[in-house]
Amino acid sequence: MTGPATSCPGGSGAGAAGPDAGGAAAELLRRLAARGETLAVAESLTGGLLAAAIVDVPGASAVFRGGLVVYATDLKESLAGVPAELLAERGPVDPDVALALAEGARTRCRADWGLATTGVAGPDPQHGVAVGTAYVAAAGPGGALVRPLTAPGDRAAVRAAAVTAAVALLTTLTTRSGPA
Repeated sequence: MTGPATSCPGGSGAGAAGPDAGGAAAELLRRLAARGETLAVAESLTGGLLAAAIVDVPGASAVFRGGLVVYATDLKESLAGVPAELLAERGPVDPDVALALAEGARTRCRADWGLATTGVAGPDPQHGVAVGTAYVAAAGPGGALVRPLTAPGDRAAVRAAAVTAAVALLTTLTTRSGPA
């Protein structure tokens, strides 16, 4: 399922992932802990920034299993299990690749939920994909969801917007799948 495109302003202020990432991540982890569920991530665009935002929350170890930083395209296949045919046909910045990354994080790290990011942070477009184009995805017992993201700004702003959008996406998905 693909949701509407989102445009997020670049974050500056509290934390590398933007001013709201810490509070939103804390709320997400609280919700998952109350449900007895775990989380793993697969990151391309954010290169570990999503995992860092999660582990910045005290008590994250009760929920967070770990993650995969699969910046290189071949690692998306070998470590996260993204089908080679999908990568060859569409490239690494694609909604179905984001979903496969989320499912790969979930299965490879044996977590209830997988959360993923892929996109182009810049400064130059990649394979015809514009800077600021990204996809965030979540997969778990409540289903799977992917959202496109158009994030203006420099590399830091694009990466921070993706972290914020990923946390918001999983919060939405866990809200739909039942009470905390």
